[in-house]
Order: sequence, then C-alpha cells, then structure tokens
Amino acid sequence: MREKLAIPEAEWPRAIEELCGLNHIEEAAVLSTCNRMEIYVVALSQHRGVKEVTEWMSKTSGIPVSEICEHQFLLYNKDATQHLFEVSAGLDSLVLGEGQILAQVKQVVKVGQGVVGFGRNISGLFKHAISVGKRVRTETNIAAGAVSVSSAAVELALMKLPESSHATARMLVIGAGKMGKLVIKHLVAKGCTKMVIVNRSEDRVAAVREELKDVEIIYKPLDKMLACAAEADVIFTSTASETPLFFKEHVKDLPSVGSETGGLRLFIDISVPRNVGSCVNDVENARVYNVDDLKEVVAANKEDRLRKAMEAQAIIAEESRQFEAWRDSLETVPTIKKLRAYAERIRAGELDKCLSKMGEDIPKKTRRAVDDLSRGIVNKLLHGPMQHLRCDGSDSRTLSETLENMHALNRMFSLEIEVAVLEQKLRAKTSQK
Repeated sequence: MREKLAIPEAEWPRAIEELCGLNHIEEAAVLSTCNRMEIYVVALSQHRGVKEVTEWMSKTSGIPVSEICEHQFLLYNKDATQHLFEVSAGLDSLVLGEGQILAQVKQVVKVGQGVVGFGRNISGLFKHAISVGKRVRTETNIAAGAVSVSSAAVELALMKLPESSHATARMLVIGAGKMGKLVIKHLVAKGCTKMVIVNRSEDRVAAVREELKDVEIIYKPLDKMLACAAEADVIFTSTASETPLFFKEHVKDLPSVGSETGGLRLFIDISVPRNVGSCVNDVENARVYNVDDLKEVVAANKEDRLRKAMEAQAIIAEESRQFEAWRDSLETVPTIKKLRAYAERIRAGELDKCLSKMGEDIPKKTRRAVDDLSRGIVNKLLHGPMQHLRCDGSDSRTLSETLENMHALNRMFSLEIEVAVLEQKLRAKTSQK
C-alpha cells in the first residue's frame, strides 16, 4: 500500500499544488518516506477535506477509495500537531529516535519553500517540528544506539549471524546511494573491514572508499550482481529499482553458505519498492528481511528507550501547547487588517473633504503636510489597539486577553464581514476554476 501511494520528492511541489486546487484545501504538505506516507492539510471543512484528499490519493495511485479507507489513519488539529512532533523526534519510527526522519522533515520545508500552498500554517508547523526534533534529541539522548533504518539493518544482520562469524562473514552491499552508504558506515562501525559494493557506476563507491581508507571496499558493476551474491553471506539491498533484483529463480542455484555463518544466506532489503521478492524466502538456505522486519531490532533495550520516550513526550506536550497558542494568535491578523482598512477609509474620506475646502490651488507641500498629519493622527490612535491585538502565542494568559480584545474591537467598530470567511474562500476558488 505504501509503495503504491509513495510520492517521490521531486513530485512533492506538484502534489501540493494539486491538493490546494481541491475546493476545501487551503494549504498542504507531503511527507513520503520508506516507512510512511502522510499528507498534511489545512482544510476549510474537516469532512469534505478528508473526502477530497482521499479521492485525490485514489486518483493518483489507482487504489480504490474503499481500500485506502481500510488502511488510512486520520488525525485533526492538536492531535495532528502532536503526531508530527513525535515523528520529527523519532518517536514514531521503527527505530526509536532515528535521525533520518528529522532530515526528511527538514526536506519537506526545503522543497515547500516558494510552492503556492505550502502556506503560513503548514510551514510554521513543520518548522516548529524541526525545532522539537532537535530539542528532544539534545535533552533525552534518545538517538543513542541504533538510530536509523540503515543501522538497524546492520544490527539485524549481526543478530542473525553467529557471533563468532561477525568478523569473517562476507558482506555485499547493492546500491551506494544515501541508504547504502549508511549501511557501509554502520558495518565499518561494527568492525567489518572488507566488503563488496555493487553499483551502477564506480564514482560513489570511490568517494566512500576515499572516506573509509582503512577498509577494503571492492567495486563491482551491476552485471556482476549475481556472481557477487554467490560469494556473499549477507546481502544488503538499497537501490531505486522499481522492480525486484532478486527472485526465487535467481537465488535457488546459488552455492550454499558455510555452517560457520549459520548456513543461511541473508538478504536485508531496506528499499521501497522492495529489491528482493518475498518468494526468495521459499529457498531453503535463504532468508529475506525487509523494512517491517526491523521491528525486531527495536525490541532491544526497550525499557531504556521507553523511559527516554516518556521524557520526550513531556517536551512534545509543552511544544504542542506553544504551537497551538501561536496558531490561535493568528486569528487576530484579519482583525488587524480590517481595523487598519476601516481607519484608512475614514482618513482618506476626511482628507478629501479637507483638501476640497482648501481649493484646487494649494501647494503640493501643504497637501503633503495635511496628508502626513492625517496619517500621523491615525497611526497614533491605532497604536494602542494594535498592541493589544499582537501576541506571539508564548503566554496563554496574554493570548486569552488578546482574543478578548479582538472580539471587543470587532464589536466596537462593526468589523464583522457579512459573508463568512469560509464562504468567501469557497467562492474565490470556484471563480478561479
């Protein structure tokens, strides 16, 4: 399901624009990784917004709406805020505290900059989530130990191998992209001094070899992949291939591995879509592990990580309150604009009356002086009310007072608009179409 729904990073801007073209969606963001597919939106209507996004997902993936509804989870408002903060902090990952997801959340902001639809609310949410992720890692040390899918893959492989074979097991890494490079580094950190890397080109392998000078890294091209697999005990796959590289027929005739490494050839597949077909498990001397199997690694040191997670939850609760207060404080922005516009209409009208009484031949200097005088009076009169409408959301007491002031000013100056904001926005969207 995740593989079918996945949206490549290069397609995120297009997805945001298409989502914001839907009638009830104002802002949007996409977070699509190997382990999650999440769409965040600011909607004019909760029910209709969910319906439109689900239908859009169905249209882009070819999956029936009924099937998507079986698997999707929906979170709203504060729950959605808390979820993203937990994601960014690594609390919702296969490996608790893993760092890669924080980089992916940062990438959402980087890709979203300048995209119409990645608006003030969504942008503010993701930027705050990045701060939360950093703070949790700094204050709880939750990232200690296995902190990424790649490191968990290496730990899982070593868990499955007899301890006596850790230094001698023959390691093969297929793919030298970001994930493959991390696998190599984690293997080295665990004491591996020799490995074979299969990749489309040698450039990336050469760069890794230059970085890890004390390790014997042997490069082989893609057409040598099966020959290399025949000589490997553990095979890590991490490529962008849309179709599996290994099926049952590729593996069944490979020579058996030695009993010193457990007698099983291990395939650790951390790619989405998968690089190794599940049918390979049918081969007697082969075992396949994928992203979902990494949960086994998560079980290690559970008590310690749960304690750190509880500390992290306290931080997230505090940060969620701050973010929600900031969002509430945005409510005053329309009132500020309306009050300024109201004052400007009165100023401009009275200025015109004054200048018409003074005659047409008044000097430009005098005209400008009267204009400046009227602006100065209005700005000074508005200064007090404007101060009482501005709030950064950091103090709940101040925020409550600010919202009270907003409602009072709306009543005093009759600033409420006749047509509801929701109706206005819907009409604007319909007229654009």
